[in-house]
Amino acid sequence: MQITKAGQMRREGDRTGQTALHLGYAAAAGSAALLGAAYLYQLAGYAPCTMCIWQRYPHGVAIALGLALLAFGPGRFLLALGGLAAGTTAALGLYHTGVERDWWDGPSACTGGASDLSGMTGADLLSFDTAETLVLCDEVVWEFLSLSMASWNAILSALLAGVWIAALVLSRRAGRA
Repeated sequence: MQITKAGQMRREGDRTGQTALHLGYAAAAGSAALLGAAYLYQLAGYAPCTMCIWQRYPHGVAIALGLALLAFGPGRFLLALGGLAAGTTAALGLYHTGVERDWWDGPSACTGGASDLSGMTGADLLSFDTAETLVLCDEVVWEFLSLSMASWNAILSALLAGVWIAALVLSRRAGRA
């Protein structure tokens, strides 16, 4: 049995579409791994700062989009949103890295400074209840290869955004075949 040129193109398109879908799954799984690692660090005693928490939300969105891919199949809109979610957490990680490295100022609610004491009451200043959980966004609490957790999140999330975008490009190619 011979395969016609049109049949070959259709099969190549099907394979390309499946590859796009699998890349979307892999990117969502990558976000799940990064989010899981963040919670493992928290269990190990590294309390997250406010900006660390901000970086977790887009990972949750990317995981939900991966589940939507499972339920509804490959959709370019879902793949594009996945890339946007991963890109968002990469940008937040880069911003957080800049705050940690004093490249720019961070939000006053989670960075240190003497001016931050002016809004506190005497009871707040003398309280020991919040001292254990208070984590400042401009302090690096853990590093590996001179990169903080925020830096690693930025790098790995940018790679995941690339995977989402590659899935989107492949999905578009599969639609043309």
